[in-house]
Amino acid sequence: MSAAAVTIRPGDPGDLPGVQRIERASFADPWPASALLQELVPSSLRLPLILECGGAVIGYLMAWHTPDQLHILNVAIDPAYRRQGHGRRLLAVAMAEARRGGAAEVTLEVRPGNAAALALYAALGFRQTGRRPRYYADTGEDALVLTCALAGDAPTPPDHRGPCQS
Repeated sequence: MSAAAVTIRPGDPGDLPGVQRIERASFADPWPASALLQELVPSSLRLPLILECGGAVIGYLMAWHTPDQLHILNVAIDPAYRRQGHGRRLLAVAMAEARRGGAAEVTLEVRPGNAAALALYAALGFRQTGRRPRYYADTGEDALVLTCALAGDAPTPPDHRGPCQS
């Protein structure tokens, strides 16, 4: 176990190498560098969050926010740091940001076979609200559309800092 703390901060273009490494380790059909770089530029539309441990990028979340909705585009954790609650922390921070910005809900797409992600999303209150046929280009697999309402009295996110383990 490492004594370093895990922190969550806004992403920026300098995070591209770490994000790319995790993207390639996490997805069979990773996003190209140009798309990842575009999402790492914070703006009124984009919400890039970076999970760091000891100065190294160990996870990320990319989302778009509109006045009434946050749409999660991508979330991934370095394989060495999975199953430690890091994905839940990233999602909680993104949902808190959306709530502060006045969004009423959070949406995302997920593969029906991604049991770990489905369990996490269900635990956070996401429910299936749709299905996108042949959404994933690499397999032709459908995507499940999940939505979570952001109630005003929803729990506050966990501390942005915590122990980092690998």
